[in-house]
Amino acid sequence: MTSEQANVLLATCLASFFPPFMSSSLNLAIPAIGTEFGASAVVANWVVTSYLVASAAFLLPFGRLGDITGRKRVFLAGMLIHVVFSLASGLATSAASLIVFRVFQGIGGAMGFATSVAILTGAFPPENRGKVLGINSAAVYTGLSLGPVVGGLLTQHLGWRSIFFTNAAFGLVVAVVTALKIRHEWHGDRGESFDAAGTALYTFSLAALIGGISTFKTFPAARWPALLGGVGLVAFVVRELRADHPALDLSVFRNAVFAFSNLAALINYSSTFAVTFLLSLYLQTVRGLDPQAAGIILLAQPVLMALLSPLAGRLSDRIEPRLVASLGMVLTGLALALLARLGPDTPLLWVIAELMLIGVGFALFASPNTNAVMSSVPSRHYGVGAATLGTMRLVGQALSMAFVAVVFAHNMGSARISRQTSPLLLASSHVSFGFFASLCGLGTLASLARGRLRRRTA
Repeated sequence: MTSEQANVLLATCLASFFPPFMSSSLNLAIPAIGTEFGASAVVANWVVTSYLVASAAFLLPFGRLGDITGRKRVFLAGMLIHVVFSLASGLATSAASLIVFRVFQGIGGAMGFATSVAILTGAFPPENRGKVLGINSAAVYTGLSLGPVVGGLLTQHLGWRSIFFTNAAFGLVVAVVTALKIRHEWHGDRGESFDAAGTALYTFSLAALIGGISTFKTFPAARWPALLGGVGLVAFVVRELRADHPALDLSVFRNAVFAFSNLAALINYSSTFAVTFLLSLYLQTVRGLDPQAAGIILLAQPVLMALLSPLAGRLSDRIEPRLVASLGMVLTGLALALLARLGPDTPLLWVIAELMLIGVGFALFASPNTNAVMSSVPSRHYGVGAATLGTMRLVGQALSMAFVAVVFAHNMGSARISRQTSPLLLASSHVSFGFFASLCGLGTLASLARGRLRRRTA
């Protein structure tokens, strides 16, 4: 490994570490944020969802922009934006201002998400790709691992705002490493034009669709933005098929490996992301644990993700990624089905065992699936490939939270999160976990349908 490759691996792994660290930390802080601002369960949900919606809507455009203008340049700018709005989030004076700052934080996050995997893939040869992507996945899961514990400690002893200040510090470190230690720049489609009109249509349509789905139960009028968003995405596809330099080259979806791997990722993240959010509320509200104790229990899932992801990545260099990933999806679905039976007196060791099973399943799915996606596209499309996969991840996460928001709105209305509403919270969790388990069945079929991977080295 050259010094340049080592610096790339360091920067991208750090960038992959702190967003999930923040996300998993923040899940522990949601009850405290709701209490301080007097926010309902639905509003508290939007503290998480706003970041996801913004990231999902802007990720693909920034992936394309990185291919044209330089991936490192977009990556560095994203880190700096993330730092600024992490600080702003930590200084928020209301739930509304926090949600707005989280939107801009998500835009900065999108710039990093869209380019980090593309930079990493471009810096290493195909024979080492599964290994470094496994290391990168391990960084993600290390962030998820430390998040609950550190987030619980920070929330309990320094307050929830310290989570945002800590993440601002991480982002600043990444920006410094990128600016001073990485000299190479990566392009994919240098010189091509940027489809600004198509990008705007895509961004606003996707945001309207996800935002409308998330809120229509509370605000019935939101069904109209959701409908317009769906129509806008259809119009975007029609436009891109005719464009000379499209924001999204739809020809990549003719590759079955690429198409079904992205569909599998969308389903996997739709069925798993809200798990930590729901279990954080369960442990603190239903079971009465403090944030620190809840964080230690939630540690079970991401620890196994971090430990097993490099192994799963190496396996996908030798065994068909669809086989490893599909097994992971099956194990995840089984664990979610078991979580749908949680009760107020379920032994905590049983909860930990179910989280560990999800951790094993997710580790077996994630890095082999990423390897399949990035190995199925030519090098000039690495930015679009990474951005498409990232979009599937973020849209899946947003849809996961959107489903929970709909269930909460139906069962709890405007009620605040408290011990008095814990039966309603538990009932909402049962519905959510059951639905997510069924999604994993569809995800397994999509994962198996991708066929054999034919690696490209272009």
